[in-house]
Amino acid sequence: MQFLSFDFTTFSASNHKLIQYIVVALIIGLVAVILSRILQKLMKVYFERSSRVLKVDPTRYKFLRNAVSFVIFMLAVTLIFYTIPGLRTIGITLFAGAGIFAAIIGFASQEAFSNIVSGIFIVIFKPFRVGDNIKIGDLHQGTVEDITLRHTIINNFENRRIIIPNTVISGQTIINSTIEDEKVCTFIELGISYDADLEKAIEILRDEAEKHPYCIDNRNQEDKEKGIPKVVVRVLGFGDSAVNLRAYAWSANSGEGFEMKCDIFESLKKRFNAQGIEIPYPHRTLVFKNQPPHSIP
Repeated sequence: MQFLSFDFTTFSASNHKLIQYIVVALIIGLVAVILSRILQKLMKVYFERSSRVLKVDPTRYKFLRNAVSFVIFMLAVTLIFYTIPGLRTIGITLFAGAGIFAAIIGFASQEAFSNIVSGIFIVIFKPFRVGDNIKIGDLHQGTVEDITLRHTIINNFENRRIIIPNTVISGQTIINSTIEDEKVCTFIELGISYDADLEKAIEILRDEAEKHPYCIDNRNQEDKEKGIPKVVVRVLGFGDSAVNLRAYAWSANSGEGFEMKCDIFESLKKRFNAQGIEIPYPHRTLVFKNQPPHSIP
């Protein structure tokens, strides 16, 4: 009887511990599920809002929410293995092997992971959106056509698609012409001869810029009361063979500003020719040394 009583007590104690382990595992799993649902909901709202700002499809960020859930469940499984002594040794062996495999995969996909992280930063900080006219560094300029977590597609002015990894964009200076205010001030620069009538040249330059359909009035009421013209023309300095002028003409966006600049250059050439205002160009004088003397007939 004493032997049977001892076995029954041991069996009851082991069952009690087993029930405790099961309860702890269920609680950890339940907390992981609730936390995963909450984070997925918050990330869904955030990514949808960011996607509306960036003007991209929010479903492309869905895998990020799934990745967060995967990490949470992996941490939950790790905690369960660590809590139950009988599974701790097996868990250490499994996770050690998984850690080595993850290190190999991580090393092989380091560049891809860097692009994903940079894509997440673009989603968070929103330096540009689809449809923005941007310039990346000194090489690439155009309209943003698509933004993914790996790369950004830019359609340049030659209608060519430039696919730039997000890590490259993160390391470059970005000039965004449309992120806040699309208006741009276009510099129209040219030189006139020292013999030309300076006041007439300034008047013609201002008149051609102001009458262009893309030229807008960016003055406030105070500027108008002071008599500041719609297009300001300034003398930048004196070159080797020309007096350099610059007109400051505003347009609604960079595309219209470029067209306006080209049209004004064309009209200025015609007006300057008609008004006798010379646009100088380089002259070269060639001197030939050590020439044989001409024979006197």
